Amino acid sequence: MSRKVCVITGTRAEYGLLRWLMGDIADDPDLTLQLVATGMHLSPEFGETSIEIEDDGFRIDKRVEMLLSADTPTAIGKSIGLGLIGFSDALSELAPDLVIVLGDRFEILSAVVAALVARIPVVHLHGGELTEGAVDDAIRHAITKMAHVHFVATEAYRRRVIQLGEFPDRVHCVGGLGVDAIQRLPRMGREELETSLGFAFRERNLLVTFHPATLEDASETAQMAELLAALDTLDDVGLIFTLPNADAGGRGLIRQVEAFVGGRRNACAFASLGQLRYLSCMALVDGVVGNSSSGILEAPSFQIGTVNVGDRQRGRLQASSIINCAPARGSIAQAISTLFSPKFRANLYNVVNPYGNGGACSQIVSEIKHLELDGLVKKTFFDLPENIFGALR
Repeated sequence: MSRKVCVITGTRAEYGLLRWLMGDIADDPDLTLQLVATGMHLSPEFGETSIEIEDDGFRIDKRVEMLLSADTPTAIGKSIGLGLIGFSDALSELAPDLVIVLGDRFEILSAVVAALVARIPVVHLHGGELTEGAVDDAIRHAITKMAHVHFVATEAYRRRVIQLGEFPDRVHCVGGLGVDAIQRLPRMGREELETSLGFAFRERNLLVTFHPATLEDASETAQMAELLAALDTLDDVGLIFTLPNADAGGRGLIRQVEAFVGGRRNACAFASLGQLRYLSCMALVDGVVGNSSSGILEAPSFQIGTVNVGDRQRGRLQASSIINCAPARGSIAQAISTLFSPKFRANLYNVVNPYGNGGACSQIVSEIKHLELDGLVKKTFFDLPENIFGALR
């Protein structure tokens, strides 16, 4: 009998990483893909990206509505509760053999709690990473402790997951899934992309995404105001914005971006570009600006620079193409100036992406096909050798 593998996705970025793995699962005769969409995928306000999933040829088996119309911390907490109710019903009906989740979002936390109490083994992707400026950091590590098998992007992240008490033989280093997407997706050319966007590229162009840094003291709107003030001086640069996620404070940032873009011929904004247009943009722009993980995980593979603003991504392994700066207009402006400088650009040809060279999807499928499920949900804690603790005293 074919093994039922349930993939759960709640955001455009996460789906972009999962898409090719989903396709490989669906194509394997020994596996049956089940798909649950939740969160922003189901919200017209955030692009209703479930439509894009279906356009890619996937059937959505269950939809779990959980987002409220507010983005306060209280509303996010309530959304987690709604998600737990919805995922409990969905997993009961689908009865998968395995659940696959990626990353660190609150939507995924709900799904994993539901799977845990239903005694369904959880496979976690991209664990062990750090994003010290966001609540996602703690959520990611919590998911690691509730998951049973782990596929991580680097050896450093593998060591961290083991440090959290996971057995080494259940933690596999396969590289980043975003690199697979870059290698496998045929991209749009400039003319086709301009037509699709309704936007003409300039001689120099930037792709901009800024999400709330949910653990920082400064307000997200104040940080966005600083970023927009720095970008306001770039009249000759094309600015392509992707709007923030459904995090606490995200809707205020959306209003700021929309107000900034309005009336500017050199700027445009999209709730969701979709993976094809997003990676096509990344291949054509001079760099990315903001605090999205894509600037760390994917941009180096295009040998373009990243201006990483603030602490949201603090702690992630970074390529030499990353320019870190404070969320202040002067610091951001200086970082953008560096990104455009001939000296910096000349060194981009030597950039190596620490998240690998591709092949993660095939390795994951091979492992989950042969995974022994009996007793998998009964976890014990892997203790580090005693001499390590002696070194810490």
